Amino acid sequence: MTSTPVTTTATTAAAETASAADAAAEAADGTALHGPVTDWFDEHARDLPWRRPEAGAWGVMVSEFMLQQTPVSRVLPVYEQWLARWPRPADLAAEAPGEAVRAWGRLGYPRRALRLHAAASAIQERHGGDVPREHGQLLALPGVGEYTAAAVASFAYGQRHAVLDTNVRRVFARAVAGRQYPPNATTAAERKLARALLPEDEQLAARWAAATMELGALLCTARTPECHRCPIAAQCAWRQAGSPVHDGPPRRTQTYAGTDRQVRGKLLAVLREAVAPVPQQVLDAVWDEPVQRARALDGLVSDGLVEPLAGGRYRLPLT
Repeated sequence: MTSTPVTTTATTAAAETASAADAAAEAADGTALHGPVTDWFDEHARDLPWRRPEAGAWGVMVSEFMLQQTPVSRVLPVYEQWLARWPRPADLAAEAPGEAVRAWGRLGYPRRALRLHAAASAIQERHGGDVPREHGQLLALPGVGEYTAAAVASFAYGQRHAVLDTNVRRVFARAVAGRQYPPNATTAAERKLARALLPEDEQLAARWAAATMELGALLCTARTPECHRCPIAAQCAWRQAGSPVHDGPPRRTQTYAGTDRQVRGKLLAVLREAVAPVPQQVLDAVWDEPVQRARALDGLVSDGLVEPLAGGRYRLPLT
């Protein structure tokens, strides 16, 4: 007897979302959106240090590493301190990786600091200390994925690339695909849609990338979109459909309290403040639950964020 496969609600919803995105990509014509969005950006864009000409490609790259899953308000002070200390990739590459982790402070996801240090070292070794212009060369740098390569090429060098972060994906999901939220993970259909909406003119494409990101960050927000202020509200497919509530898979939410991430952060905080290797008993005082504490410390060592020494002592990595 052959059983019939059962399609879950989440699978069905995901398929419908992909289908809607594919259909949107086929029909996409961004020409009516380009002008209103970029004009709005010219008037309302925040004055952020990595958008200023003096930031250069290195400043843009540093900001992109720091802004991953971290709000601008938390990034700004660390970014300023970082660029004051390491204004060029060569300056960071000359330091121990642990110094990058120390300077990262409480931005979270500290492996980004190690990846940025590795990218700076590669830039120094392969490109004479200059952040490369070519997308392929950027993508070949350690710690640089498709998004970061496209963002640096677009924002630093004014090139034509589809830059898809969470904010941009949400704008496209609503304005073009008619859905409240994009899928949990970026899909091929979304990339196809982004390419279809990209202006042909290189300079306009770079402004469009920055403008759609800013629109998602300031107006087309996840929880309380300010549609009355949106420059493309009249063309928004989601608004035209009556702003239907999300009916796809549950959106991922991040917890922190009591997690291994919190324990890792507490352990790293002690090591960042230390000027000498830290004994095991000092780290033991950070968290009461020994199994979780040991697991978190082992994870930090495995990730290269902490270096174990003889005698049960630990420090930030030197190599």
